Amino acid sequence: MGDLLYTPTEKLLVKRPVERVKYLVNACIDKKVLDLGCYDETALVKADTGNYLFREISKVSALHIGVDNSRLLIDNNITYSETEKIIYGDVYNLDRVNIGHINFDVIIAGELIEHLPNTLSFFEALKKDFNGKKLICSTPNATSLHNMLLSLVKRESAHIDHIQVYSYKTLNTLCRLAGFTDWQIIPYHVKFTEMILNAKGGKKQVAKICEKIINTFETAFPMSGGGYLIDITI
Repeated sequence: MGDLLYTPTEKLLVKRPVERVKYLVNACIDKKVLDLGCYDETALVKADTGNYLFREISKVSALHIGVDNSRLLIDNNITYSETEKIIYGDVYNLDRVNIGHINFDVIIAGELIEHLPNTLSFFEALKKDFNGKKLICSTPNATSLHNMLLSLVKRESAHIDHIQVYSYKTLNTLCRLAGFTDWQIIPYHVKFTEMILNAKGGKKQVAKICEKIINTFETAFPMSGGGYLIDITI
């Protein structure tokens, strides 16, 4: 990656979308995993559905340590077991978190970088501290079909804490400027899991049908996917 022309007419070799959670979980099998920004308290409704990322990684990893700055963790780190815990901490200052003795295999940053004020500095810090390791990030897509459709009726899907949204080329630029030499950018399918779980009756069925239709379109036109995975050798 990295050798794009950055012209409007160049054709991008974009892979077909994957299932986000499945891709991330498969990368963590039998690995020591550092999971950054992992505690999504707004999505706990998904905890027992197979779509709550932290829990799914814990099922397959050898060690799973999460770091998050949620105010709910300030006085109460969460320890599920000796091999599964979430620690309060700043992802920009991991040296202040007591994890330096662990030789992690994989660093996961699921739906995190769109919340960060300086993603390039975040990448540069990880490159310094975890050189040679695997980093996989996921983030929403600036050219997603579902948000384009919402825009037609004056709406937008965005979390209150999102401060940027990335495209294929801007993610490529971030990786290049961070000094990475080996990365892939892979689309993932949008999922309306929380909407479906919270809906009832006909609305639930409509949400399921809409998800299936949009996922079919995303397969045909990968750059319309719900988001991107950036799979990097740091």
